[in-house]
Amino acid sequence: MQYTFPEVHLFQVLRRFEHQHLPLDLFLRHYFQAHKALGSKDRQLIAEATYGMTRWSLLLDHVSEGVPSWEKRYTIFRNFQPENYLYVNTIPLHTRISFPQELFAHLVKQYGKEKAIHLCQICNTQASLTVRINPAKTTREALLEEWNEHPVSPTSHSPFGIQCKKRIPLTSFPTFKEGLFEIQDEASQLVALYVKAQPGDLVLDYCAGSGGKTLAFAHQMEGKGQIYLHDVRRGVLDQAKKRLKRAGIQNGQVIHDTHPHLATLRRKMDWVLVDAPCTGTGTLRRNPDQKWKFSNALLNRLVGEQRLIFEKALSYVKPKGAIVYATCSMLREENEDQLHRFLASYPLKLEGDPFVSLPSYEGMDGFFAATLRKVE
Repeated sequence: MQYTFPEVHLFQVLRRFEHQHLPLDLFLRHYFQAHKALGSKDRQLIAEATYGMTRWSLLLDHVSEGVPSWEKRYTIFRNFQPENYLYVNTIPLHTRISFPQELFAHLVKQYGKEKAIHLCQICNTQASLTVRINPAKTTREALLEEWNEHPVSPTSHSPFGIQCKKRIPLTSFPTFKEGLFEIQDEASQLVALYVKAQPGDLVLDYCAGSGGKTLAFAHQMEGKGQIYLHDVRRGVLDQAKKRLKRAGIQNGQVIHDTHPHLATLRRKMDWVLVDAPCTGTGTLRRNPDQKWKFSNALLNRLVGEQRLIFEKALSYVKPKGAIVYATCSMLREENEDQLHRFLASYPLKLEGDPFVSLPSYEGMDGFFAATLRKVE
């Protein structure tokens, strides 16, 4: 059978992705950068097929009978209607919704069978595109007006969010390069705003990554005080530096795990944010490959890591300061159970209600956040 130019690249992408450890979005970005001959429509076909086949790989393999080639999987996928298999009782339920058995079992235990199925179905769809405006440089109204020819609307809960009904190449817009907005899910924006930093405060973003949460709360400080962005991965901190510069944030400083200045910050922070490493089960629409990495052993390891990270981060909070614990998980073991453990183990009190969101059609990802105040 003859395949088109983008289809040949699609099979190459799928085969290469099987044998490496990068997240799917990052792998695709690197692949497209290395293959400049692929046009925008080619890239769109490859990305949509790769994401779709990754989401539905368990059911595709069942339908394909055996261990098929990527070409055979693709032939089935092109006319694939997964809803036709949902009530075929001869197929295991977790296979019908294309979810790992261990993860599906956790969701059923926590949410009940019907809600678990519903959540899995949502996770097998494409997430909407949401941006957060930079209030230090523009307003939501100004960007909505500028983008009025596109299908965009203000988000329902975040005062800084804009939802795009279609995929728009926003990162190629001059306004993106000028730092007027960032791509960020609405729930992630709301979690960041749990850090209610004031001008003059000292803030530590302990698991900062590339700085997405810092970018979302920094405007509250009006350039006064200091934000320290900490991570054990130097590469992501390099990205954070670039994003801080683009956003015009002058009071942010990246600080690696081995930086000598880190020890001097203990018991001095007004706010510490712990955006903890987790299973990522709340963001599977954007990272469908993540679900195939799930296991009970991984969950147990992450729960242990989260406790260690929280204890280390807590040492930087000053008396009567606050720490925000957050994940992009929808599993109780990483969220409510951890919160109860922290409250029982340390001199902390819960401040306000925790934030909990679940993936929804045309809506937010799954996130959790809670603010704990030091009482010593």
